[in-house]
Formats: sequence, structure tokens, C-alpha cells
Amino acid sequence: MNPVIQEEISGCGIAACAVLAGITYAQAKETANALGIHAEDTALWSDTEYVRKLLRAFDIKAAPTETPFDSWESLPDKALLAIKWRMEQGRPFWHWVVFVRKEADVVVLDSKRALKTNTRRDFGRIKPKWFIRID
Repeated sequence: MNPVIQEEISGCGIAACAVLAGITYAQAKETANALGIHAEDTALWSDTEYVRKLLRAFDIKAAPTETPFDSWESLPDKALLAIKWRMEQGRPFWHWVVFVRKEADVVVLDSKRALKTNTRRDFGRIKPKWFIRID
């Protein structure tokens, strides 16, 4: 699995779905737009249904509910994580990233363009609020 860089400020959900589907950002965005999901919509940062709808379009199975984050060790082998969680004007916002554990390698794939590396292992700096298990 490889990181995909988001092309819009609120495109992290689209990028995370692209990672899980193994496609480019442009391909995921085209599918998202056809479903009425647009990166310019800040609701992508504060509602899980948009990402769930896009995952379904790619036939990716996700857990029906969010699970509070407890520890890195207790995460499933593949998950969407909500990081940088905060409240703004009474509305929750977060940044989507993908957690992957494959054999001895554990990484977070982060779509943020400004990062030096989008394959992260700096777990002490990443503060997940909750996650969605990906089957």
C-alpha cells in the first residue's frame, strides 16, 4: 500500500479511500464527484458518511461504527484513523489517515502534501481520536 497525496485542502478522505482502493487521487476524486462528494465540502472533515459511501463504491468493507482509539497495538491490521480531531464552532473536524500493519511493518499513510514523508512511523506525534476498521 502506498500513500496518495491530497490535491485539495479537504481532500484527505478522498486520498485515504484512494490508498485503500489502490488507485490515484484523480481516479478517486472522479468517483467521489459522480457520487456527489466534493473535496471543497468541509463536511468531508466532520462526517463519516461521505467516506463510507466512497468506500462502498470501491467495494471496500468498513466496520459500521467508529471505535475509540486505545493504543497502536490494539488497532486492526487496516483502519481509517481520525487524527487532529477538534471542535470548530460546535462542529467536529479531523484529518483522515490510513493505518496499515503488514507482518512486522506498521505505518500510517498520511495524504498531507507538506509532510517530508507521507509514510509515517512517528506514532508518538500522531494522536488518533477513533478509527474505522477496514476488512
